[in-house]
Amino acid sequence: MEIEITKLSSKGQIVIPISMRKGFDEGEKIVLIKADDKIILKKASKMDEQFSEDIEFARRTEEARKRIETGKYISVDSKNLVEEMMKW
Repeated sequence: MEIEITKLSSKGQIVIPISMRKGFDEGEKIVLIKADDKIILKKASKMDEQFSEDIEFARRTEEARKRIETGKYISVDSKNLVEEMMKW
């Protein structure tokens, strides 16, 4: 995993550091996904089945996090865990 720091301009623009731009071409379309204070960027050309699965996983994870924070979650014992997961 790579980590870089950049700044947001007054126009809402950011510069993606050169080390993070490897494999991206000028003018390439990029999909942005925002969840709370997180933003995910991905090549639009890579929107395949795996990407759809990633989006669904992120959506479900965020929903679960919100349920936990508000105390609205269910408790499942280990005997019923797999059965409960299959409902998802």
